[in-house]
Amino acid sequence: MEKLKFGIPKGSLEKATIELFEKAGWTIDVHHRNYFPEVDDPELEMVICRPQEMSKYVEAGILDAGITGKDWILENGSKVVIVEDLIYSKSSKKPAKWVLAVKEDSKIEKLEDLRNKKISTELVNFTKKFFEEKGIPVEVSYSWGATEAKVIQGLADAIVEITETGTTIKAHGLKIIHELLITYPQLIANEKAWQNEWKRKKILQIATLLKGALNAHKKVGLKMNVPEESLEKIIQILPSITSPTISPLYQKKWYALEIVISEKEVRELVPKLLELGAEGIIEYSLNKVI
Repeated sequence: MEKLKFGIPKGSLEKATIELFEKAGWTIDVHHRNYFPEVDDPELEMVICRPQEMSKYVEAGILDAGITGKDWILENGSKVVIVEDLIYSKSSKKPAKWVLAVKEDSKIEKLEDLRNKKISTELVNFTKKFFEEKGIPVEVSYSWGATEAKVIQGLADAIVEITETGTTIKAHGLKIIHELLITYPQLIANEKAWQNEWKRKKILQIATLLKGALNAHKKVGLKMNVPEESLEKIIQILPSITSPTISPLYQKKWYALEIVISEKEVRELVPKLLELGAEGIIEYSLNKVI
């Protein structure tokens, strides 16, 4: 049986990615220190590897496809097929960003102030290219960890670091002066694998269901019975991704109505529905919206 070799990012995105696959319909079982997790799909072979290296493995054909950050694809300059943007992170469904930060009391206020200064980062190639395109000469060195400390210790004038909220950077006594890159996971494919009809179809299946699982985040379905005389008024107050599904009830002047809305909208909407005569309101969770 032909298999698709698929890379799951190790580290901060690992748990969120496995949970996303679970919602999409695949159960991935990761054993302790096991880089080859089991998956309940005989057409898939899963491999866990560092997101920093993922695009290199996909480009080389060691993996047919995988998920990694947009930042590492750019950092490596990898030639791969970008199949789908997947906007999620380790703690939220928002994209992260690479920012330029300096000490809170630094006189550096803008990019031009970094001329001939030292910058420490894990994203070396991208940072070098960024400043070259701006025409600002800087010295960029690789940070092996604890990047925020490099500025505090006087080892660098600035850092380029990834953040979701900026809270950790501020907690270290630093300030953000520029945003270099918004990044998020991307599903990528090897160019040769993408030309294989079976593999491309399988990759697209995964992309569609993962995207559907992300679309369902913090959304719920609502079902209810609505009296005929209140139908138009209820329709007017309904927030919905698409027009609501409406069908008549047998031998009654009532309608069954169904919609998809955000979780937050439910608490405001339900009391209004009850006032207009809706009955039998049912809220249910969603795994995918496609």
